[in-house]
Amino acid sequence: MSSRDLAIGFFVLSQTVVGVLGNFSLLYNHIFLYVTGCRLRSTDLILRNLIVANSLSIFTNGVPRTMATFGLKDFLNDTGCKLLFYFRSVGRGVCISSTCLLSIFQAITISPNNSRWAEMKVKAPNYIGLSISLCWLLYMLVNIIYPVFVTGNWRNDTIIKRKDFGYCSAKYHDRSADSLYAALLSFPDALCLGLMLWASGSMVSILYRHKQRVQHIHRTSLSPRSSPESRATQTILLLVSTFVSFYTLSSILKICVALFDNPSLLLQQIDSVFVLCFPTVSPFVLMGRDSSVSRVSFSCRRNKNSPNSIRYM
Repeated sequence: MSSRDLAIGFFVLSQTVVGVLGNFSLLYNHIFLYVTGCRLRSTDLILRNLIVANSLSIFTNGVPRTMATFGLKDFLNDTGCKLLFYFRSVGRGVCISSTCLLSIFQAITISPNNSRWAEMKVKAPNYIGLSISLCWLLYMLVNIIYPVFVTGNWRNDTIIKRKDFGYCSAKYHDRSADSLYAALLSFPDALCLGLMLWASGSMVSILYRHKQRVQHIHRTSLSPRSSPESRATQTILLLVSTFVSFYTLSSILKICVALFDNPSLLLQQIDSVFVLCFPTVSPFVLMGRDSSVSRVSFSCRRNKNSPNSIRYM
């Protein structure tokens, strides 16, 4: 094993460990808030769904890639490879759609009472569970194509040419079929990305106008501490920019892997690194801006005293 492969293997392993710890810490934070009787936000259900999607993506990407990098390449049979690639794609898709839903519902929540979203502010929380279920159903149906082409490396099939992914392989098929499958798999992602950017832009605009009005009215009573609106804006910008950056780089690498008949191991390893970046980083972004365990008592008192107040991200 070369020193380069060893370094990448340890890096992917570190990403996996840090990502698992980060997501489970965020999940513990939400469970702690729930157990202590704090009033939770409507978007907390989406955040918990994002934790599940992140964990699924980390386990299906980081663990097998680490094992393959350290020399264990034939540890999955045909069924294992089909399930691995299927749930990997489902986890990645649900991660994208959860980030999209988070932006949309948060934008509706902070919209002014005189806006066109005012009526939706009351109804939106009732549709969160349904929206999450539809996201899972959509990506489970769209990605059903993976088990058709993915196989294990242990199969000794000399008639059908295969593309090697290190620990699994895929059947070759013509370019027109590749283009059709790529369009089918990319459409939900592109739709979610567009909606997420639109919702995030709308939220930033709403919070900016609200901040300008508050500064104009209470200019003399401003405190140096940033307002909840400012913190919400920073969280949204940071989370969305992180997602878009890593998603764009990962998509470019996936296109390169798909175009090459025999993609190099290095290219696949780098692709795995960027795929793991958002699931690993996002829980720390949320914990850095969200209500932490150290502020639980304050948050509970604030929510109990102000039942109609809005908790920002």
